[in-house]
Amino acid sequence: MHGSAFEPIKISAEVWDREDSREILKNRDVAGLFKLAAKYAGASQVDIGAATGLSQGRVSRISHNQSHITELDVYERIATGLGLPDHARMLFGLAPLDTASPTGNYGDHHQEQSEELTARIEAAAAIDPTMVMILTTDTNNLRLMDRRLGGIAIADKMRAQISHVEHAHRHAVRPGIRAQLAHVLAETASLAGWQAIHTGALNDAWNHYEHAKAAAREADDPALIAYVSGEQAYVLMELGRPAEGTELLQYIHATYRDRIPARLRTWMSAAEAEGAAILGDETTCRTALEQAAALLPEGDADPDMPYLSVNAHHLARWRGSCLVRFGDPGTVEDLRSALAGMDGTYNRAESGVRCDLGHALLARGEPDAAQPHIQRAQHLATMTGSSRQRRRVEELARAVSRSLR
Repeated sequence: MHGSAFEPIKISAEVWDREDSREILKNRDVAGLFKLAAKYAGASQVDIGAATGLSQGRVSRISHNQSHITELDVYERIATGLGLPDHARMLFGLAPLDTASPTGNYGDHHQEQSEELTARIEAAAAIDPTMVMILTTDTNNLRLMDRRLGGIAIADKMRAQISHVEHAHRHAVRPGIRAQLAHVLAETASLAGWQAIHTGALNDAWNHYEHAKAAAREADDPALIAYVSGEQAYVLMELGRPAEGTELLQYIHATYRDRIPARLRTWMSAAEAEGAAILGDETTCRTALEQAAALLPEGDADPDMPYLSVNAHHLARWRGSCLVRFGDPGTVEDLRSALAGMDGTYNRAESGVRCDLGHALLARGEPDAAQPHIQRAQHLATMTGSSRQRRRVEELARAVSRSLR
């Protein structure tokens, strides 16, 4: 066992010169790296976890290709924990530690790195506005698939899209194209963050949003910055820290209110209302809902914000979800209105509406009326892989069963 949490694992230098090791590094094959550590250093999953700061469970999932790394800081910890020399770090896509002599005596590797970088920059140079539009369309299509099927069903497609956009952005030189790619990257990473929230992978969600915020800032889009920052507040709420999440939402709204469209301000106000509802602050919740209704523009969406859909039916859903916590008698009608306005493409959202409607009917003393909504919500939550929704549905299903005895 290694003595400290980040003591590097000792792997012989010649291992990194093997052709198979070089391919593992070039492909950022973390599972392959862990196998090298086990084979050449006798490192167990516990050893690797201690050296890299990862849990043993995550090391196991990565080793079996059930989890994948997307965060640069995690790649850095892995490289440090496995003791990668500088030429191996560079093959792995990381900066050398010895900047004065980044490759030591590896002159051939230095030349190879230069050739690889040149090839990647030249490949990125081929990306034009049409290619950016294709990448944007791909992300929008993934968003539509996510609404219907959930994140688990499209996980491989999401990883491929993030990797594709990230590599294109990292090596783009022209400022205009680079900014457009940053915009696509921010939208894609934000979508991945929302999917991670629903599957309960909250650390992954947080890191996706950090990635999205950095890209949104480079894109210089205040609306996108506000949106991805606001979504990140939901990670705090899911962690049981609603006060901090609500405070973050209020800060973002106050900071960007004069630079973002009315539809996004509607979303921000409704999200603030949700945070207040979780905190049990009915007055603040109702005030925020009234503000959201006053700000809501006509239509369902704005062309410049394909990631955001907010209309009167969505707001009714939000209102019902918030006020059901306070036993508001009008909640049932709000939720029925929201359900009637759904077009069948928001399966995960429908699960939430039916869950809230079942809750409201149960609170009104109508468990028979609540039961079919709870059952449908359970089916949709399972279909879309939303552990977030399943937890709520299971609690309500037990409550309905008790009431029907």
